[in-house]
Amino acid sequence: MSQPPDLPRIAPRLGERALFPDLQPWAYLNHAGISPASRAVRVFVAAVMADYAREGVGALGRWTAQRQRLKASLADLLGASADDLGLVGHTGAGLHAVAFGFPWRAGDQILLFEGEFPANVTPWQQAAAVFGLGIQWASLDPFAAPGGADLGPLEAALRGGVRLVALSAVQYRSGLRVPLDAVADLCRAYGAALCVDAVQAVGLVPIMAHSADFMAAAGHKWLMGPEGTGFLFVHPDRIATLRPAVAGWLSHEDPVDFLVRGPGHLRYDKPVRQRADFVEAGAPNVPGFAGLEAALAPIRALGRHRIFAHVQVYLDRLEAGLLARDFRSLRMPDIARRSGILSVEVPADTTATALASALWRRGVAAATPDGVLRFSPHWANSMKEPERVLDTLDEALREVRGVKAPTLVDLARARQGE
Repeated sequence: MSQPPDLPRIAPRLGERALFPDLQPWAYLNHAGISPASRAVRVFVAAVMADYAREGVGALGRWTAQRQRLKASLADLLGASADDLGLVGHTGAGLHAVAFGFPWRAGDQILLFEGEFPANVTPWQQAAAVFGLGIQWASLDPFAAPGGADLGPLEAALRGGVRLVALSAVQYRSGLRVPLDAVADLCRAYGAALCVDAVQAVGLVPIMAHSADFMAAAGHKWLMGPEGTGFLFVHPDRIATLRPAVAGWLSHEDPVDFLVRGPGHLRYDKPVRQRADFVEAGAPNVPGFAGLEAALAPIRALGRHRIFAHVQVYLDRLEAGLLARDFRSLRMPDIARRSGILSVEVPADTTATALASALWRRGVAAATPDGVLRFSPHWANSMKEPERVLDTLDEALREVRGVKAPTLVDLARARQGE
């Protein structure tokens, strides 16, 4: 299969969910968690399984070529070269490759941030234990400072000799978007590397890979692909210094020669590729990466800037109603620090978990990271939804508070002044 399978003949349109005919929640607002599989994703995944069912290993080459197409599409989205990308199974796998491949010296310092998602903490903690590194902690609050991000604390840490900064482009709990370009400029000025967890950004927020030295993301959130997919970007200026600590048999130059060229080609001394794809160390998630290619097609067709604008209007409407109901928004007031996430602290007489459960039973999918109620729509969410979501939230609030909804008789009596 040198070309992709035929996609469903449904053109993606902002605010229309024709590509998601089986999606049960009528308001799916958890793309920051896991995106539902579109019809196109299912077609691609099914095509892989059908090919392998018919031919077994005979299908291998066709889907190897598909992964090259996928990398080209990802590179185009990120403003990078396909040679600077390697496919991985999840964000943590990409970060782990950097954490254990970076040319550390004992005593080097890593800067981490309190409140980060653990995927962007654990690999650095493990590397620190193995290589004898120091970890410094900083607050995310300066990035959310009124009037604009305050980079003073970051510069102070860099001035103190931090070797690598690990930071998420968008914070999973609050939706705070950091000024990556400014952070990258500071890191370069002080000779520090910047490794970015971009899982809550790529696919919606228009960011470019070259803002960072390293960038990792998974495919199942804003890229709308299957779980078990993702990528690692390595800046071409950094690849030569990165040790291939996670290399496997497929990481070598010409790794399969001994399987197809006859006797005498089995070698253990072939060099590991000096490209980001050295992280493609073993058998890949073939169906997943096929699905990810299909998921990218609507995003590329619609354009991230249009999708981002669509999501902001949706969240503007939803946020206004939430504020009127005594929720406290964590969303930033300025567009440059916004993402696809609207998180709110709930009223004191409720809990985010209880409200999310009540909303789910009524067809609204939201999330509760670290005690907040989080809404994260994407391109297929309709502008007709916010008002209905708010009405549904009123029902959920009454349920959680134990308030009985008025009956028609109650309303009639109220009108009569009884």
